Amino acid sequence: MLPYSPLGIQYLMLETITISTPPLLCRQMFGLTGKASSTEYAKLPLIPPYLHPGYHRYTDGANFASAGAGALVETRQGLVIDLNTQLNYFKHLETLLRQRLGEAEAKTLLSRAVYLFSIGSNDYIVPFTSNSSVLQSYSEEEYVDMVMGNLTTVIKEIYEKGGRKFAFINVAPLGCVPVARASNPGNTGACMEELTSLARLHNKALPYLLQKLASQLKGFRYSNTNFYSFLTERMNDPAKYGFKEGKSGCCGTGPYRGINSCGGKRSVEVYELCENPSEYLFFDSGHPTEKAYQQLAELMWNGDLNVTRPYSIKELLNIGE
Repeated sequence: MLPYSPLGIQYLMLETITISTPPLLCRQMFGLTGKASSTEYAKLPLIPPYLHPGYHRYTDGANFASAGAGALVETRQGLVIDLNTQLNYFKHLETLLRQRLGEAEAKTLLSRAVYLFSIGSNDYIVPFTSNSSVLQSYSEEEYVDMVMGNLTTVIKEIYEKGGRKFAFINVAPLGCVPVARASNPGNTGACMEELTSLARLHNKALPYLLQKLASQLKGFRYSNTNFYSFLTERMNDPAKYGFKEGKSGCCGTGPYRGINSCGGKRSVEVYELCENPSEYLFFDSGHPTEKAYQQLAELMWNGDLNVTRPYSIKELLNIGE
C-alpha cells in the first residue's frame, strides 16, 4: 500500500522474495492479472500471507507483509507486524526450508530469490498523524539514520541466510499526497514540506547505503526504483501519463478527497467516489490507483536507468541463471 502503508517481507520463493510490498503491486509484478500477465513478467503466483491458515507452498513463496508497518518497532506498535518481527518469520521459514529441501537445495533457492523492499514511509508519516514527539527528540537526520539502521540490519541478516538479490522502492513525496495536502494549514493545496523533507533525506541515504553494501558484501546485487520521481512527474503532468487528475484522490472527502473516509467505515462516514478511477493518479487519500501501480510495476520490472537502477527486477532474476 504505497506510498504510506508499506507492508513487510513478501517472500516469493521460486525466484523472488519481497520485503514491504503492497498486495496490489505484488499482483501487478508477480501475481499477474490482465495486462500484467504478459510474458514480460515473472509469472509467479500471488502469494497469500505467511500467517494464512493452510498455506504451506513455501517453495512458491511466502508473504510476511503487514499493512502500515515501518522499519522502526515503535511505528504503529501493537497494530502491525514490524519489520524485525517479519524478519524473524523469514528466519523460521528458512530453517523449515533447509529441513524440507536439504542444505544444498535450500541454499540455491535462497540465493536465486529477489528480496523486494518498500519500507520507511510509515516511519515518517506517523509522527505527523499521531501525538508522537519523536521529532522533538531527534533531528531529521538522526531519525532517518535510525530507519536506515534497522533496514541495514535486516538486509545483512537476509544476506547471511543466503540472500543475494535485493530490490528496493524509495519513499514517495509524502508531503504531497492527498492526505498531506488536506492536512496542511490553510488548505492551500501546498505540499507539507516537513514531511517531504524526511522523504528526500531517506531517498538520499538509501542509494548510499546500497552502494556501500555492494562494496562490502560479495555477490550483493540490487535494484532501486525511484518512486519519488515516479509520483512527482505524474502529479505535475498527469496528462502525459494518461491521467486527468494528479493531486486529488478518487475516493474520500474534504480537500483533495484527502480525508480517509473511503468506504464509509471510519470516523468520517461520508465520502465521494469518482466515476473512473483510471483517470486518477491516487485512489484514496494516500494510495495510487491500479493504473498507477501498473505503470510502476512495468518500470520496476524492466525500466530504464532514469527510474530503476542499476538493475531492473527482470535483470536481477536472470543474474546467475
